[in-house]
Amino acid sequence: MSATAEAAALPAPALRRRLAAFVYEGVLLFGVLMTAGLVYGLATQQRHGLVGMHGLQLFLFLVLGLYFTWFWTHGGQTIAMKTWHIRLLTQDGQPVGMARAWLRYVLSWAWFLPALLAAWLAGWHSGAQVGAALLVGVLAYAALARLNRRQQFLHDLLSRTRLVHLPAAPRRPR
Repeated sequence: MSATAEAAALPAPALRRRLAAFVYEGVLLFGVLMTAGLVYGLATQQRHGLVGMHGLQLFLFLVLGLYFTWFWTHGGQTIAMKTWHIRLLTQDGQPVGMARAWLRYVLSWAWFLPALLAAWLAGWHSGAQVGAALLVGVLAYAALARLNRRQQFLHDLLSRTRLVHLPAAPRRPR
């Protein structure tokens, strides 16, 4: 069996595994975003968080995009995905190219945008209200993967990618 056929036959990771990788990714991204925010603040001499806020948001959006697309196109795994034995491939088992990785990144904001839009329309401004909306939105979005026979997220279906669970490498005795 060829490597492509083997990759195409790999199962989707369990939802719990994907959500654990999602949370771990958030922990790792905290440092990436803090460093990027510092670089932006120093480069623009930003002295107040609300001055230049939209420029900072755009910059961080691009930094996140570079982070994800670089890892997805160089081995198919971010650090969190490696830890949880998850790899991103095209639907036919091939490595993901840069254009498809950027498409997936942009479409993956569907995790957050509906909840943020609902919070904005409801007039919620407190961190607790927006956080609760995001939590419900993320869990609802994740649950949608259960409705798909391939157990893939909506942004994966639209970008023609898929997450697969890699079998753990056998441990060698000491």
